[in-house]
Amino acid sequence: LKRELFEELGVTVKKSNLKHTMLYQYPDKIVKLWIYNVDKYSGKASGQEGQDTSWCSLDQLNNYKLLPTMREIVHKISLPKHYWITPDDHHSESVIEKCHEHLIAGTMIVQLRSKVPLDHYYIDKVYKLCQDFQASLILNTPNKTYQELCDGWHLTSNELLSLNKRPCDNNKLLGVSTHNALEAEHAENISADYISLSPVSSTPSHSHVPALGWKAASDIIRKSNLPVYLLGGMSKEVLDKALSIGAQGVAGISQI
Repeated sequence: LKRELFEELGVTVKKSNLKHTMLYQYPDKIVKLWIYNVDKYSGKASGQEGQDTSWCSLDQLNNYKLLPTMREIVHKISLPKHYWITPDDHHSESVIEKCHEHLIAGTMIVQLRSKVPLDHYYIDKVYKLCQDFQASLILNTPNKTYQELCDGWHLTSNELLSLNKRPCDNNKLLGVSTHNALEAEHAENISADYISLSPVSSTPSHSHVPALGWKAASDIIRKSNLPVYLLGGMSKEVLDKALSIGAQGVAGISQI
């Protein structure tokens, strides 16, 4: 990575981390890609071998003719390193206040989770708040119609296993809760955009559920082509560890 970026762009990588690995099958071959984040470098990027180069936003990349693998990579790098899940205070103003605090702090994805249906007024209130900060609202609520005003949906593992295809349009984010390799594989089969994997560590609220542990989580991440967020005892303090094993990032309620 360091050699290629120096030879082709004239930049020296100072800090990088493995973001993801993926397998992609062409008609005549299978390629394995290692995707890295370059967090710090020195030098001014320019074509060192006569090639044209330019900076552009993620949205502008859609105007270029890209390799099939690049489109998946662009999707992965557009997702943030962490997202926040709302607590179980259904219809509570305190959730709105906490959401506002997280958005001010820089949270770019909010998962509105509820075990009971939420009225459209409440959903719309949270959605408009997220829009004010250019953040995405993902709904994890029962009785999904895939028509609510939001930026995407999050499926429970039971909902996942009841499906054999993607339930919503590609212009919406689709996340899935998974707890093992089989569920992670099925999420990929229905073309989910990302998965959450839990519990990596034991938590007081789910002390009866055996923790996967970091080794098992790493194995599942390595075998999945989807971005993986780790849950269960996660905090921003372990974000670097999560990134080092190829996770997209971490997610949670109280410590994110």
